[in-house]
Amino acid sequence: MSSKVVTGNVRFSYLTVFKPRGFSAEDPEKYSVVLLIPKKDKKTVTKIKKAIADELLEGQEKFWKGKKPANLWNPLRDGDEEKDPDEHPEYAGMYFLTAKSDIKPILLGPDGEEVFDQSELYSGCWGRANLSFFCFNNKTKGVGVGLNALKKTKDDTPFGGGMSRDEIMNSFDEEDGDEEDW
Repeated sequence: MSSKVVTGNVRFSYLTVFKPRGFSAEDPEKYSVVLLIPKKDKKTVTKIKKAIADELLEGQEKFWKGKKPANLWNPLRDGDEEKDPDEHPEYAGMYFLTAKSDIKPILLGPDGEEVFDQSELYSGCWGRANLSFFCFNNKTKGVGVGLNALKKTKDDTPFGGGMSRDEIMNSFDEEDGDEEDW
């Protein structure tokens, strides 16, 4: 079984969805995103917690002979507890989780059209995510999160500096120079 969740508005971070990447030479390349989930979005948080609980119950039956092992991996983490606010202020008031996929996720813009332009989807923008939760029983045990699709809903300040697509486009509307000076 795999529990499906479509989130409310979340912020995309560490967005690697146009080209897969491995974190080390030994790691397989995957598409991934860290989702920053506002704690005040009770509906999304409740759906995610339910999906995790459902998958853990299935894991108990399928893998662990009816008993929940100690030290299970929980993908939903608390940004206020785990991240230094001076180094990662964007995690304040947020839960976070990492979703991954072996195949390229579907990427949509605010209009529902597929996105191919890498400047359109970036770390720092907001959107919704279509996720699959699943139980795993490898070296570690717990619940993983599969990334099916992302749909951008709005721009925001990019993480790691830079400018949003809208900021760049609007910058050309400003009259900084006079063509007659050429």
